[in-house]
Amino acid sequence: MFSFSVPLGKLVRALSRLRGGGSALPGLVVEKIDPGFMQRTLAMLPQGVAVVSGTNGKTTTTKMVVELLESQGLKVFTNRTGSNFTRGVAASLLGEVDWRGRLDADVAVLELDEAHAVHFVNQVPPRFSLLLNVLRDQLDRFGEIDKTARLLQHIAAKTSGTVVLNREDPRVARIAATVTGPEVLYFGLDESLRSTFPNDDDMRAPHAATAHGAATAHVAGTAAAIPAVAVPTAPEADVVLRRVGAEDADFEFDGATITTHMKLRGVYNIFNAAAALALARAIAGTGSTDTTKLVKALSEVAPAFGRGESLTVDGQPLELVLVKNPSGFRLGLKSFPAKGYASMIAINDNYADGRDMSWLWDVEFDSLREDGVEVLTGVRAYDMALRLQYDEVRIGAVDTDIPAALAAFIRGSQGKPKRIFCTYTSMLAIRRELAKITTVEVVS
Repeated sequence: MFSFSVPLGKLVRALSRLRGGGSALPGLVVEKIDPGFMQRTLAMLPQGVAVVSGTNGKTTTTKMVVELLESQGLKVFTNRTGSNFTRGVAASLLGEVDWRGRLDADVAVLELDEAHAVHFVNQVPPRFSLLLNVLRDQLDRFGEIDKTARLLQHIAAKTSGTVVLNREDPRVARIAATVTGPEVLYFGLDESLRSTFPNDDDMRAPHAATAHGAATAHVAGTAAAIPAVAVPTAPEADVVLRRVGAEDADFEFDGATITTHMKLRGVYNIFNAAAALALARAIAGTGSTDTTKLVKALSEVAPAFGRGESLTVDGQPLELVLVKNPSGFRLGLKSFPAKGYASMIAINDNYADGRDMSWLWDVEFDSLREDGVEVLTGVRAYDMALRLQYDEVRIGAVDTDIPAALAAFIRGSQGKPKRIFCTYTSMLAIRRELAKITTVEVVS
């Protein structure tokens, strides 16, 4: 079975790439014919598996962790496509293993969707896990925000070595009380930055953060519950983001503050950098980490595709900003000021986006009022138009057809830098169209 499944999976992968690539079909095939393929292959890695999960920031954070570890001389396997279901991981493995199923890597760093991560860690218990945040996102899938927290708690429960938690998110920080055995580390923010990163309760009710502590519930397959205990105001963090500048940032670790240039844009990406530093240091070992190389690698990380990615169209920059929940959209608007840019918003409600778009009403769009929005597109373009009307934001055109809307946007904003705020599947559609007229990073 072992010698048969890998060649067959590789053949399916090659055929799917001929049809456009990016398919998880090879992973599905190998899961069906050889259910132990992923567990067996990843068990060979000398430093095990690290799982990155949470509502926001998984793709960019995973990319950062990989590049930080590579700066330390480690060979890293990762699911670079951003396909964060188990079959996506299996498909990525098929692209990396040799014909005998051997993987040339020291460690795997995997981005995993919260729900699918539970199934993955039941098959492949990770040595490390990084849990980023819990925000309202795709509630049509998860039902309630506390269910998402319980999914992350299950990941922590299956982790054997080190769990890295977001000190500033109370639902994530409380997971520490349920962890027995693994080391617990935190990443966090300077006090002056905390208002920039409100947790979900802060956005919905000023004092709700203290009220939700009483909620307890169980995860399927796990006996522990997140207990109703208070989290210390500021438990000591392994890495703290102290300052965010226009093109640099200050991080504190090992008792010292370092300043580094950042190619990444967006305050949320810089906070994710603190998370990536904490996990990379845990994997590489703080005592043997070359800090100079680590910081240099961090300064050179470019945005993951669609996450503040900057392309060039007609000699002008065109930025893609992924938005998928209230916090992400708010921080995107704050991180990428509208003034001087032609703006477009693309909203889809496909399964990967989440079908419930009511969260758009929890975002303030006042910052777009001065320059307006040139084009609205996507399946839910008219819902977005209604929302902007309530904030008195001028709207140019509404067209649910993404290729046509994008072409009109580019024609109508010649000579100006451009920015597109987009949900996940609309971002993929936009990138496909842009690939016809400019250089777009190919993710396969």
